[in-house]
Amino acid sequence: MGRSAICFGEDADAQVTGDDIKRVEAFARLQRSVVLLPLVVRDVAPVATHVAFEKRHGIEPAFVHQAFDAFAELPYLRVRGDYGSGKTRFLLITGSLCYKPIFASGASTISPIFRILDVFRGTLIIDEGDFRMSDERAEIVKILNNGNVKGFPVLRSEVTRDKEFKPTAFSVYGPKIVATRGDYQDPALESRFIKEEMGTRPLREDIPINLPPAYKEEALHLRNRLLLFRFRNRNKRRIVEGLIDRSIEPRLNQIFVPLLSIIKDEEARKDLKDLACSYQREMTTERGMDTEAQVLEVIQSLQEVGEPLSIKEITRWFADRHSEEYERKTTPKWTGYVIRKRLHLRAQRIHGSFIIDPTQGPLLKRLLQKYGVSENPVSNSRGTSGDLGDFERDKEDGRQSERPSAQQSHSPDEARDHSVS
Repeated sequence: MGRSAICFGEDADAQVTGDDIKRVEAFARLQRSVVLLPLVVRDVAPVATHVAFEKRHGIEPAFVHQAFDAFAELPYLRVRGDYGSGKTRFLLITGSLCYKPIFASGASTISPIFRILDVFRGTLIIDEGDFRMSDERAEIVKILNNGNVKGFPVLRSEVTRDKEFKPTAFSVYGPKIVATRGDYQDPALESRFIKEEMGTRPLREDIPINLPPAYKEEALHLRNRLLLFRFRNRNKRRIVEGLIDRSIEPRLNQIFVPLLSIIKDEEARKDLKDLACSYQREMTTERGMDTEAQVLEVIQSLQEVGEPLSIKEITRWFADRHSEEYERKTTPKWTGYVIRKRLHLRAQRIHGSFIIDPTQGPLLKRLLQKYGVSENPVSNSRGTSGDLGDFERDKEDGRQSERPSAQQSHSPDEARDHSVS
């Protein structure tokens, strides 16, 4: 079938002939070994061959996204660890077997990254990916957040030869493998990664400290075989709807289901599902330590004792429990901000007091489960499961009140004692 791809490596000049010259000139600005492509199509290698190659050079078998563009969403892979833990070795070996790997360092600027991704549509591999700014406002974070879903290109104005500005779209969709020493500030980006901690096990004696030159030839040989695997399987891979687990977060389903749809081995599928469930528990635990979770715990306690869900009452209970954990004074204004802007619960003014809208019951139930405050639906002797209980019936009777009655207690502990008695 002739040469259908160019390998930008140390032997690139020897491999390029004829019509490929124009293509080489178009990408002359690329440093050698930045992009690795298959050279020819060869028979598909047994899985054991890939496993042996990866184990021999110091990593466990890794999944290679040879058919990633058959799916609308895909996960990223991130390895994290201290210096000397094997992160760079992981990237070199795993990356050399990926589909059209594009190697870059964390010092790279934004412009060449999205342009190269648009040209090659391959796997971006970033070493030392700890960016100075990694919150949701950083440009590199926005590109990574959009790059795991089809349909969100980077838009730029390109200057033409006539000195005119031409709007141009650059596709950034594709697999990405990143090595970092720490976490990213943006939790949305963190949620797109399947994570691997490096340096947790001792180095095996059969792993070479320095990579031998022969590994490049072995990797090229396997990439040639993987190219045939892609030709045979690219159009056969589809999302298997039956693999969706409704008990975990939608984002986790989004990144794990494409992998599960490709894997045929049931044991491997089970391991991957167990990993997704562990991520779900980890996410719930992390949310449970947030301020939002503390506010929800107070709201749940107020529901259990039949207290009105007023902002003032929530603030008072919150201050009794958590005031020592915060440097600033807990005020109704601050509590109202957390409730309205971060939990997105509506509050309405009734008789001079702001009270959580009774129609927010289903959303409140979902928030309690999401933040791990309530594994089971909220219930009490005066209200129904998942709603605002006695407060909602008071609204119907037109008997809402801002504060508890004189018989009710004025502290969380006293309120519980009174409700029991």
